This record gives sequence, structure tokens and C-alpha cells, in this order.
Amino acid sequence: MASETLEKLNWRYATKKFDKSQTLSEEKIEILKQAFNLTATSYGLQPIKMISIKDKEVQAQLVPFTMQQPQVADASHVLVLCVEKTISKHYIKEYFSRVAAIRNTPAAILKPFEAFLIDSFSEKETSEIRQWMEKQAYIALGNLLTVCAYEQIDACPIEGFEPEAYDTFLELDKRNLNSVLVLAVGHRAEDDMFATMKKVRKGVDNVVIDY
Repeated sequence: MASETLEKLNWRYATKKFDKSQTLSEEKIEILKQAFNLTATSYGLQPIKMISIKDKEVQAQLVPFTMQQPQVADASHVLVLCVEKTISKHYIKEYFSRVAAIRNTPAAILKPFEAFLIDSFSEKETSEIRQWMEKQAYIALGNLLTVCAYEQIDACPIEGFEPEAYDTFLELDKRNLNSVLVLAVGHRAEDDMFATMKKVRKGVDNVVIDY
């Protein structure tokens, strides 16, 4: 079964070597920013933010905090996916204010759900909230990788980095954020041997169970 979507997903791979002479267009970066903003999140709370880095000096300085991976320096842009330090009562109220303003939803309809979320999050441990937020960041990463494939933007998702070092270097404390994931994006180098390797997957029959 062939389709344009599957062809694009087969084209995608975790880029190991970027062509550092090429830069993504502002249009492509804007698409990624919009896609990130449109990512589905639990309750619609969006406890995630994305730092977009195109300053080559900054990118180079991040390499030591990224297990010396050259993709961070050579990519067109480096996207750092972050989560809020916490979800407060004020944060939840702000969300419902946006819902009311954008959808003109009466307060009488929103208040019960708002109260439920405030109570629910107040009862959760900090570690539980953190784990929940990190899951939202991974959802965003998956969405971005699919968009990259569709837009033919080469990308390398990176978990191998030092979050605390990133947080300090990028001064994320001032923004009440913690880094969770890194995504290097740009154009693959012509001599990246991984670009032509066949994908190693189990096969649909081994990963999908039909009832």
C-alpha cells in the first residue's frame, strides 16, 4: 500500500549529519512554530513551550551539553522543547479565560470544569505533574517529526543532553521553564550515509493487534 503520506514518512530519518551551509526558510520555521502551537495536549492546557535557536554561536556552545553531538551545531535551527515548572491555580484560570474570550463560552458552562482541574492538580504530587507535562512534550515532538516529514525538513530528535546545563545556559529559570527534549532541524548533508539506509522496523503485523 503506497500513499504520499507513507512515502514522506519513509523519507524521514534521524539525521546524523546536517549541511551546515543551508538554512531553513522563515516559512518552514513558521510552519514548525504553528504546528507546535497546534499540538494536542491533555485538557488543552499547553504546559509546553519551545525555544527556537538559530544563533550559530549559541548552537556551538550547546554541543558540550549535548554529548558532543555535532547536529546541534550544524543544524539550521535547534528547537528546545520545555515544560512549565508547575501548573498553578492561576495558570488554569488563564486557560479558561482564553476559552471564554475565543469561544464566547458562558462562565456557567466553564466553571465546573475549571474547578475540577484546579482541585485535581492541587491534589497531585509535584513529580506526578512533572511526568504529565513531559508526556505532553513527547506528544509535541511526535507531531513535529510528522510535520517535518511532510514538509521535507530534516530532523534529529535528541534525548541525549544535559537538561540542567541547558536550563542554566538558556536562563530558562527566568521563564519558569525546564528543558525536556531537543530537536535539531535543517537539511541533510549529501554524504550522510544514514539517509539511504533501509528502515529497521518489526513490521505492521508485529506491532498492530487487530480485534
